[in-house]
Formats: sequence, structure tokens, C-alpha cells
Amino acid sequence: MNHPFALLLLLAATLSTAAPAATDAMMLKSPDGHLSATLHLADDQTLRYTVQRDGRPVLLPSRLGLRLEGADLSTGLMLVSQSPPRVIDERYEMQVGKKRQHHHRAIERDHVFANATGRQLQVTLRVADDGVAFRYRVPAMPGAASALQQVQAELTSLRFAPTARAWLQPMSVAKTGWMRSNPAYEEHYLMDVPVGTACPMPAGWVFPALFRSGDDWVALSEAGMDGRWHGSRLQADSAGGEYRIGGPPPEEVFPGGALLAQARGELVSPWRLLAVGSLKTLVESTLGTDLAAPAVAFDPTLVKPGLASWSWALLKDEHTVYDEQKRFIDYAADMHWDYTLVDADWDRRIGDERVKELVTYAAAKGVGLLLWYNSAGSWNDTPYTPRDRLLTHELRATEFRRLREMGVKGVKVDFFGGDGASMLAHYLGILDDAAQAGLLVNFHGATLPRGWARTYPNLMTAEAVRGLEFTTFTQRDQDLVASHAVMLPFTRNLFDPMDFTPMVFGEIPNIIRSTRNGFELAEAVLFISGIQHFAEVPEGMARVPAFVKQLLQTLPRRWDDVHFVDGLPGRFVVIARRAGNTWYVAGQNAGHSDAVLTLDLSFLEGRRGRIITDGPASSRELIQQDLVAGPATALRIKPRGGFVAVFGP
Repeated sequence: MNHPFALLLLLAATLSTAAPAATDAMMLKSPDGHLSATLHLADDQTLRYTVQRDGRPVLLPSRLGLRLEGADLSTGLMLVSQSPPRVIDERYEMQVGKKRQHHHRAIERDHVFANATGRQLQVTLRVADDGVAFRYRVPAMPGAASALQQVQAELTSLRFAPTARAWLQPMSVAKTGWMRSNPAYEEHYLMDVPVGTACPMPAGWVFPALFRSGDDWVALSEAGMDGRWHGSRLQADSAGGEYRIGGPPPEEVFPGGALLAQARGELVSPWRLLAVGSLKTLVESTLGTDLAAPAVAFDPTLVKPGLASWSWALLKDEHTVYDEQKRFIDYAADMHWDYTLVDADWDRRIGDERVKELVTYAAAKGVGLLLWYNSAGSWNDTPYTPRDRLLTHELRATEFRRLREMGVKGVKVDFFGGDGASMLAHYLGILDDAAQAGLLVNFHGATLPRGWARTYPNLMTAEAVRGLEFTTFTQRDQDLVASHAVMLPFTRNLFDPMDFTPMVFGEIPNIIRSTRNGFELAEAVLFISGIQHFAEVPEGMARVPAFVKQLLQTLPRRWDDVHFVDGLPGRFVVIARRAGNTWYVAGQNAGHSDAVLTLDLSFLEGRRGRIITDGPASSRELIQQDLVAGPATALRIKPRGGFVAVFGP
């Protein structure tokens, strides 16, 4: 009984008999004892919480609470009861993500508060080794079990010390941008700015939000979204380094649907989660899926992560025609990839009957076909088709059944309308109906998935990022892409799959590429996506060395484990991923000078491998060399360059 987790079992049993009213009794520690979170009632009877790591304050006293229609559960509160601490010890498996086998261990406790009228608010607090999470539960109204409860505002905040720093992405304003298609989580990050820095957009900041306070890093997000609560964000005003949770504006709804959370009877929020620790802890954390709901039923034989060819990234609309898509099917087959994505306007440029021919042709070559759809109703003016075929359950059931009969493997659904509760319910309706039809799903022009990849095994990926396509539109986006890409493993791609659509080795029409080919290659390993849609076209792939093509032909479709090696958000990153007994180590340097690194690769036990990296001759040259892993492995990464190293068993 000397194991720390066994001792926590004994502690939980002991605390179950403790008096619940003492402030100290509202402290909860992680299984390893390094993290603690404490709830307390302030003198003004508002509810506060703090987070500490090894005794150091990570979050200063920050607010908790809700305001509902007709009930204020943010002030005038008193503690009514506490549950005994519960030990959480869960295992689950995922096909899409940074690792396959997950083991979530934590300590959890319910705290019930009441306002002066007797209305109750339950705060469930959970502390794991890699972070802290909490959620709200409002019981049904006494004597009116089916009465509607509606959220007006959430009072949750995060208050940091004035010396803390932030890495944040602004939220675009609803109904702005091309064809009123915002918001879509597609802005550039502000990096390493003082907490409290003014947001350049009034809509606030998106999740995940990254902070550093001294030696401690914090990544904020949410999980456990079931379609009844709106998607949240951080409000634009963070005066004094206090960031407040906010909701979406009125424009971000499915037509006629609810904006903020509401429920008849009990009202339950998503988990607010804070991954806390070193950068290694954050990058290896799975808290964003640990707190998501378990998987819905889906035929496991159809959960097939893979690699895909895709013409639209570089060639755009005019190439979504029969002969070109047939060429990209041949390209996928030559690369031993699993899918080809046929993008927007396929119904008008190719037509149903010829798409059926493409499905048959692709299947004969071992390639599955994916088809694009416009989700949009009246919330934007996007003209691409097929449009409005997925707006109701009945429409989706008919369309998805037709696709399965054709032999289509999945859909890419684009142009959503924001984060209102009714819009999130629209996402989940699509996922549910696609699961019933046995179809894979990719969301674009979309919200952050927030752990949905665990709940819906058919969700392969989602955009929710300023991806590679933007670097084909403007030179400014191309010039900023290196630091932007090196942000993503620490933020957007931290918990959820991301369809950045990476990797160009050749030229981009009308754009001067700013990254070296080693940087581009590294994205294939660094970025997690259930289906990785590569932007490179056959002509560009034909010019790379045979060893690069061979790597991309045999690249794993899923990862078994992750190991953070080194990095700083927006500057450089090195991450190792394991598939079976083989480790892939990838890195990128976003700087304008060489990055000279000494990497601890002792976890590879002295294995000999091969590294593909940038050559000396030009930014397009790639070379391959031998590499021996050790506790002080020296590497030099060229400016805006990168590498992939492979270490077999």
C-alpha cells in the first residue's frame, strides 16, 4: 500500500467523514500530490477558486458562478454539502489522437452551494496529475422538475499574476469576412504578450488559450459538450490579468435556435479544464479527451484514419473536374494513401453519376472517396454546393444513405455559423447521423471540436485553424506561417485533431514560399489529424528524393504514444510520436537563424535511425543522414526548416 494512488484511496476514505464546512476541506490534490485546487467563499459570498503547483500559486483567486433567468448563482452563496472524494481511474482507447491507450486518474469531489432563496449550484472539482477541471450542475427547480432553466451569463474567470504571459488567438467577429462566413477560429495568434493585453477583436479569445506564470504553463479549454450548452471563449476585456469566460453573440445560432445553454430539468455545463505543468506535461496531456463523453456506437471496421490526396489546396475550384480527380486518385494510389477528397461544387462540375464512377475507380485502386458539403443555411452567403442538404435529420439521413450506397467513405462539411447552443447541436446532429450511416466526418469553417473525437469515433478531423490554404491567398500569411505553425502543437492541436492540410514541397501559384522543405515535411508528423489531407500535388511530389516519398508512403495512420522533447510556442518544437515499436521524431524552427539544439533522446535507448532534414544547397533540398539517439543529441535546424527522424526497434 505504498503506491501514491493507493494512499489516495485511503485518504478519500478518511476525508469522507471529515466536516464539510471548513475552507481547508474544499482543497483537492492530484494523485501525485503536485497540483492542488481550492474552493472558498469570499467575504462578499462570491465563490472563488485557486490553483497551485508544488505550493506555487498558478491561478490567483478567480471567480466561479452562473446567472440564470430568474436566479443569481454567483453571489450570496453558502456551502450546503460536500461529497466524499471519489477516485477516478478510467481507461479508454482512441484511434485518432496523440496516443491510442489512455489512462485517466484523478480525484473528484462535488460541492453544493445555495443562494438566499435556496436555489442550488453544484460545482464538481476534479484534479489530475496533468491539470484541474470543474463543471457546474444546477438541479431541477424544486416543484417544477420540467421547468426550463436558461443561462444568462457565466462568471468563471482566470486571474494570473501581473508577470504572467499569454499566447492567444483572437475570435473573429460573426457575419464578417468572405460571404459573412466568420467565425471559424482562423486568426493569427498573439504570442508571448503580457496578460491583460487588449484583444484586437471585440469577440474575445478562442480556446485553447495558453499562459505561462513563472515555471508553470496553463492551457485552458473545455470538454464534455453534448449540444445543450453553447461554445465558450474568453472575453476581450482582461484588465488586471483576469480573463472571463464569455458566450457567443446573438448572430451565432442555427436559425430559430437557442443561443445560450438551456435545459428542462437539470442543467449541466461542460468541463472547464486547465492543463497545468511544464510544457512537456501540456503537450503530452490528454485531459481534453479524458473529460469527454465515452464513444457512441460506431462500426470499428469503418474507423480508418488515413492519408489523403486533395487537389483544391493548390489548384482551387477549376480542378474539381472528373479527369483531375481521377488523376488525384492515381496519385493517392501511387503514394499508398487511403483517400482522395473531392471538394466543393462536385455536384455541378462532375455530377452524381460520374462521381459514382470515381468511387468505383478509386475502390479498385484501394482508395476511398470523400465528398465536400456546404453545411450552411441562411447564416452566410457562401455559394458552393452541395448546399442545404444537411440542415435536418431527415435531409441528412436521406443524403448519407445515398452516399453509403454509392460507396463514399466520408464527408467534409464546411461553413458553420458559430458557437451558439443550437449551432453546436447542429454539429452533433451531423455526427450522429453520419455515425448511423457509417460515414467519416471532417468539419471545416468550424468550431474547436472540444473532445468530440473521443465521443464520435467517426470524427476524423476538423479545421478550426488558419491553415495552409491562407498561405496560398496572401503573401503576408505565407510570411507568418512558420511561427504560426510552431504555435499549433501547443494550442489548437493540443487535444483535438486539426485539418491544417499541410505540406508543400514545390511552388505555390503567385506566392513566394517562406519555409524550407524540411519544415513542410515535419508537419506530417507534428500535426495530428485522423485523415491528413496533404496539399502537395503530383508534380511537386515527383521532384522529392525517393527516401522522402518512401517515408510518406509508409507514414503511420495513427499514433500509439507521444513524447515531448523540446520547444517554445511560436519559436521551435520537437516532438516524438510512436507507432508500434517505431519512433518518429519531428522538429521545426520558426526563426530566421539556425536553431542549435541539444536534445535528450535517451528514451530511445541509443537506437540508430535516419534523419531527413534540409540540405545546404537550397531551401528545397532534402538530405538523409544517420542519427544515433542519446541523452545529448546535437541537431542544427536551418532557419524556417525542420526534420523527421525515424528510429526502428
